[in-house]
Amino acid sequence: MHNGQVSVNLATVQKLIAAQFPHFQHLHIERVPLLGTVSTIFRLGTELSIRFPLLGTAPEEVERTLQKEAEAMHEFAAFCPFETPTPLAIGKPAYGYPLPWTLHTWIAGDVGTPEGHASSSELVLDVIELIQSLRRAPVAGRPFSGAGRGGALKDHDAWVDMCLSKSGHLFDVRRLASLWAEFRQLSPPKDLGMCHKDLIPANLVIRQHRLVGILDAGGFGPADPSLDLVAAWHLFDEERREVMRVSLNATPEEWKRGAAWALEQSLGLGWYYEISNPDMSNLGVSTIRRILEASNRM
Repeated sequence: MHNGQVSVNLATVQKLIAAQFPHFQHLHIERVPLLGTVSTIFRLGTELSIRFPLLGTAPEEVERTLQKEAEAMHEFAAFCPFETPTPLAIGKPAYGYPLPWTLHTWIAGDVGTPEGHASSSELVLDVIELIQSLRRAPVAGRPFSGAGRGGALKDHDAWVDMCLSKSGHLFDVRRLASLWAEFRQLSPPKDLGMCHKDLIPANLVIRQHRLVGILDAGGFGPADPSLDLVAAWHLFDEERREVMRVSLNATPEEWKRGAAWALEQSLGLGWYYEISNPDMSNLGVSTIRRILEASNRM
């Protein structure tokens, strides 16, 4: 999926577990075919998972990142009303795999899809409960990290322009450029809030249309509170989105900023993963379709 991507195979994983966590070497190991774009994931037995970063050239830097993510995951778990993986250990590079890697608990269930739960009145209430709970977490004076989505929309102009230049075969880029020109003028939030920062369907574990787990919480931190509203556009139809808007007391500007962050993310998903990860690309296409259909009513 990426230039310079690091790979790992089953035989290497088995050696790493046997050498560094021998008390788990008797457990069955299998690769998990998920939509993840930053890690290769293996399941270890029935209760554990192993995550191998796909990108990185400096092991020390990757280890620092994994440690920070573990801290964020523990903080997230304290406020999340649903199960979330617990980071257990960081493994060392060996046997040809050049980077640190992590061991986590496993959550049973199916990850979400852009269309599979669009009309689920049960799931939308669970997502609302999640966002409300996370917003109760204290920011404690921390600033936005300055990286990724959740800061100033205008900071993403160059990225949006590049994505539009590569997406003419996927979207009506003139219409999207006009919409972004409107979105980027929105006023910033008065206050930051604690956000998951990547509430895409693949990070939600679902059983029978109910939310049971949240994945990839390593980015949990202060950001524009509307950032987690991307879940509305990635997951739900218009009726369920309206339930979210009303239940979360979103102002018109906050709701539009949520759509703006969903647009910024989806523009990248569409073209970047079109060949290497079609499911992720299709998520971008689906979300932008929803945004365009609703743009005249926002």
